[in-house]
Amino acid sequence: MRRAIGAFLIWMLSMGWVVVVLAVAGLAYHYWQMPLVTNDTTVQVEPGESMRDVAATLHETTPSLPARVIYWTARFRGQARQIKAGEYAIGAGERLPTLLDRMVAGDVIEYRFTVPEGVTAGEFLAQLAEAPKVRHTLEALTPEAVIDALDLPVENLEGWLFPTTYHYPAGTTDVALLRRAYDQMREELDAAWAARADDLPIDTPYQALVLASLVEKETAVPDERGRIAGVFANRLERGMRLQTDPSVIYGMGDDYQGRLYTKNLREDSPYNTYTRGGLPPTPIALPSAASLRAATRPETTKALYFVADGSGGHAFSRTLEEHNRAVSRWRQQKREAEASP
Repeated sequence: MRRAIGAFLIWMLSMGWVVVVLAVAGLAYHYWQMPLVTNDTTVQVEPGESMRDVAATLHETTPSLPARVIYWTARFRGQARQIKAGEYAIGAGERLPTLLDRMVAGDVIEYRFTVPEGVTAGEFLAQLAEAPKVRHTLEALTPEAVIDALDLPVENLEGWLFPTTYHYPAGTTDVALLRRAYDQMREELDAAWAARADDLPIDTPYQALVLASLVEKETAVPDERGRIAGVFANRLERGMRLQTDPSVIYGMGDDYQGRLYTKNLREDSPYNTYTRGGLPPTPIALPSAASLRAATRPETTKALYFVADGSGGHAFSRTLEEHNRAVSRWRQQKREAEASP
C-alpha cells in the first residue's frame, strides 16, 4: 500500500513538472510570437552593455514584453554574450527571436554621406561635419587638425581624401571616416602608379595625384579624361605651361567670384599655370580613381590644346591656329546663349 502511494505521489509530481514545463513553453512561445512594435522604430545598444541592459532597453520599447523574458530568451538561445553594439531598426511586426538574430549578426542601421569627385578637401570636411550620426572627436575639422590627428605623412591635405559614398553605423567617429578616406586614396594612387605607362613626364606618385586633380577639374565627361591627361603630358614634355583655369581659380581662393578675367590670368601665384611652368605645388581637388588612371596612363594624342565645345565636352587641337578657331567658336556660342531669352 505504501509502495502504491509513493508511486502515485511520484506520478503526480512528474505530471506537475510536465504541466509547469508546458506552461512555460507555451508562455515563451506566446512572447516569441508577439510583435515587438506596430510601427517601425529604432533601438540603440551601447558598447559594453550587458544582456540585462539590452533587455531593459527592449522592454522600454515593448512594455508588454517583460525584460526577464528577453534576458532568458537570449540566454536559452546562447546569444546573451554575442549581442553587438549599434543602432538597430525594428520593423513593424518583427518578433524577438528575429531581432536577437540580427543583433548577433550586427545588422545595424547604416548611414551614409556622399563626397562628389572634384570637390576640395575643405568641402569634404564641411560635408563630414554635417553627416548624420557621426561622433565628432576633433575640436575643429580643419586640414591641419586632420593631418595631426591621423599623423599623416603629408604637409597638405588637399587631394588625399577619396571622393565616394561612405556607409557607416551610428557613432562612427570623424577620425575613423577620415582614416578610411585617406587609406582609400592612398590605395587607389598606389595602384594607379604601379600600373603607370612608361616615359611619363612626372616622377612621383604625388605628382600623379596633382595631375589627376587637374584632369578631374577640367572635364565632367568620363571618356575625355585620358585625352586631357594626354594634352597635359604633351605640354609638360615640351616645357609648355599648362594654362589650366581650374588651377588659377583654386589659387584665388575666396577672391574667385564665379568668373575668371584676363587680369586674373596675369596675376602670379604658385597656382597660376599661365605664369608658371610645370604642375601646381599641390592637388587642387579630390580626384576620382578614373582620373588617377588617366594621369598615370594618358591617352596618346598629338593635341596640345583644348577648349569647351559648348556641349559639355571639349574641342582638341594640335596647333595654336586650330585652337584659336575653336576658342572663337566657343565664345560665339557663349554670346548667343547669353543673348537668348
